[in-house]
Amino acid sequence: MRRSLLVRALGATAPVWLTLASGAVILWLAGANPITAYGHLFLGAFESGRKLADVVMAMVPLLLCASGMLITFAAGLWNIGVEGQMIAGALMTTWLVQVVTSGSPPEGAGRVTSTFALLGASVLAGMLGGALWGLLTGALRVFGRVNEIFAGLGLNYLALALTNYLIFGPWKPPGGATMSGTAPFPQAAWMPLIGDTRASPVSIALAFASIVLVYFALRDTIWGLKLKAIGLNVAAAHRLGIDTTRNMLLAFVACGALAGIAGSLQATAVYRRLIPSISGGYGYLAQLVVLLSGLRAGWVLPIVFFYGVIQVGGPRLELRTQLDSSLGGVLQAGVVLFFLLVRGLRDRAARGARPVEGGGL
Repeated sequence: MRRSLLVRALGATAPVWLTLASGAVILWLAGANPITAYGHLFLGAFESGRKLADVVMAMVPLLLCASGMLITFAAGLWNIGVEGQMIAGALMTTWLVQVVTSGSPPEGAGRVTSTFALLGASVLAGMLGGALWGLLTGALRVFGRVNEIFAGLGLNYLALALTNYLIFGPWKPPGGATMSGTAPFPQAAWMPLIGDTRASPVSIALAFASIVLVYFALRDTIWGLKLKAIGLNVAAAHRLGIDTTRNMLLAFVACGALAGIAGSLQATAVYRRLIPSISGGYGYLAQLVVLLSGLRAGWVLPIVFFYGVIQVGGPRLELRTQLDSSLGGVLQAGVVLFFLLVRGLRDRAARGARPVEGGGL
């Protein structure tokens, strides 16, 4: 039993070890000490309480987007549009903040007391924006017969274009439009932070609650069972009496709502304004997280933690060793590459071990 668990653990973590080994070779060829470089990369994420808080905050959008994608993947839907759904959540939140706080003093002109009502409304606005964008993707898939990959990618670019239009048009700051985004939100719309860190307790709570909720929803509810049935065979699920159209649309809406919360929190807790790159590519990265997890919610958290550590520790690598911090991105991509390689070898070995029907004498 212990041997079996050990073998499975090694198999699951093999992509990480292979990535670290190949990264060490690259570092050695570049004339750097791999141990020192990796030490700076990983310790850079834990050198202070503020850095650890940054790691946790880097995990927030990834957890929310990955949680949503677990729902659509369970139904066999490749919701590539989660990036656009995250942007839509940020847009809806920004619209709400601008409407509700119009006339409030800008930053530095006086402190506006934060209200739970506004913060709660901003999260709900993000949910609504993401859900509607997800519903649009689902409608194109279900009613328009447009593959969700192409529909999602198209809507991603549309959301990005809409963001740029609003920042450089109707929502441009008084001093003129710049790539820094809109004017800062009034303090009433800022999510509270923990001490002098950039960690928001509301953001952290929502992110961890989302993965727990999705875990139990997919494992212990009838809806989760229906989504898995649809993912295995849509036609068979329909013949069994499952409303495939309704449940597929609900999957897109649920995923969009979670991604919309991520976008809302990026606007109110991280940047405190709308910027052109508000999504930060987290929607695309979440897809890799879900694939690496094998569509299992239990593996999402440690994978997201790994990516958070790499993202926060990368800058220290550049400062201390004069190596480009993009090594972190190489490691992130390497994990995916070796994951696909290991899974391919595994599948090939399984096919080779399968007995050939009618091959006996």
